[in-house]
Amino acid sequence: MFLQKYSERYLFGSYENGAVAGGRISYVKLFSVIAVFILAIACINFMNLSTARASRRLKEVGIKKAIGANRRALVTQYLGESMIISILSLFVAAILVALLLPQFNLITGKHLTLQLDGNIILSAFGLGLFTGLLAGSYPALYLSGFSPAEVLKGKLTTAFGELFARKGLVVFQFSLSVILMVAVFIVYRQIEFVQTKNLGYNRDHVIYIEKEGKVAENVETFISQVKQLPGVVEAAPTTFRVAGGGYTYGLAWEGNEEYNIQFHEINAGFESTELLGFQLASGRSFSREFPSDSSAILFNEKAIQMMGLKDPIGKKVKHYSGERTIVGILKDFQYESLYEPIKPVCILFKPSQTQFVMMKLEAGKEHETITSLQNHYATFNPGFSFDYKFMDEDYQNLYASEQRVSILSRYFAGLAIVISCLGLFALAAFTTERRLKEIGIRKVLGSSEWSIIYLLSSDFTKMVLTAIIIALPVSYYLSSFWLQNFSEHIELKWWYFGGAGAMALVIAWMTVGFQTFKAAKVNPVNSLKSE
Repeated sequence: MFLQKYSERYLFGSYENGAVAGGRISYVKLFSVIAVFILAIACINFMNLSTARASRRLKEVGIKKAIGANRRALVTQYLGESMIISILSLFVAAILVALLLPQFNLITGKHLTLQLDGNIILSAFGLGLFTGLLAGSYPALYLSGFSPAEVLKGKLTTAFGELFARKGLVVFQFSLSVILMVAVFIVYRQIEFVQTKNLGYNRDHVIYIEKEGKVAENVETFISQVKQLPGVVEAAPTTFRVAGGGYTYGLAWEGNEEYNIQFHEINAGFESTELLGFQLASGRSFSREFPSDSSAILFNEKAIQMMGLKDPIGKKVKHYSGERTIVGILKDFQYESLYEPIKPVCILFKPSQTQFVMMKLEAGKEHETITSLQNHYATFNPGFSFDYKFMDEDYQNLYASEQRVSILSRYFAGLAIVISCLGLFALAAFTTERRLKEIGIRKVLGSSEWSIIYLLSSDFTKMVLTAIIIALPVSYYLSSFWLQNFSEHIELKWWYFGGAGAMALVIAWMTVGFQTFKAAKVNPVNSLKSE
């Protein structure tokens, strides 16, 4: 026994061994981590571009140091510049949030509003300053560390450590992008699998209503009349719901008198199992031809397996409501969401103790059939509204969170890829600009345009390939870990990961291709005329 605030159950609704073990809060944490990663990718772009453009500020640094500026003053200046950029970005972000919030609410099914109270403003401002400090720290330390003599003499060369750090940052951000791309595809495939999987029963075109008023008092009469309406294929009473229902330990049988196994318990009437399309493994379903079925019971295969019964048809079991005879065994079906394994289920013939009336409608005639049902219901049960639900919609609602995760992850992955490509595009532009004279010399010595393009693209290709090699095992581990939450899930195919890697590589080639092609087309006369 333990206490929990009711308001916490939505986010913390999973329990293990009598203690809270997470729940929907895991998705909140997941998107928070992804948001941090995307911010890190943007910071990496700033670091890379700032250090790549360092050559344009070398003389500025040299002159300032020569006339007495110390390193602390330069670090302060460059950190201040990055913080100003970050704070300006914060204001742009606030405007974008206000503009995109209605669309975000539409995607997530929420009704959030932008309330700028003191805590939010301070938190956002603090985040902006921290981002500016983080993004500007490496460029500030890098630029302020130049020797003024070497800078002013033009003897400064690019250090190996600088190139290694810059390439490492590109590898890191593309690794994150590839991981997000794999995640999007795996989540999409699993949701598709969940929506199309055969659960062991047919939920299509099935509606149900609660028994109220005269329907509860005369359910058999109501059902017999409903069956006569055009478009109604079948109708039956039940307590079955796709989200699961009641359970009991109140069953004992020969060989086990301890009442120690939990069974999901469903009350049903005639045609209930036929309506949902349950398949019989052996025996029969409830039938009007057998008056003794008032004490009949059905089990699924999982229940018989756990009970250890051989040749169960005709055997007696002790139920808390009285002795019952096993008349049929149903093939296993998924009574709850696919997060849960298949569990033992017993179905009792108890039409008087059912909660719902199910009706299977003819495909393609749902609208007119529901209209007829509404009119008949208003006549049969005046004073009560015909509040019906579709069973397949209930099933979809079981995975509403996962569907939102799938949609949001696509946006996150797209954003991460765009930001990474922006950085790669700009880095390619500055790299080709710094190598224009080298390109001119190579062309004078006979290099073709395609060899120049290959030369310039190869470094970026190596970085992206390294990122893919790092990202794929990480994404495989994370995908396997997430899929373990489901009792049944997709198999991880190699092409899920290979496809994401190939897509990242093609996107990178397209990103740098324009810059490299433009550089390869430059006339060497124009790039060498200043020499």
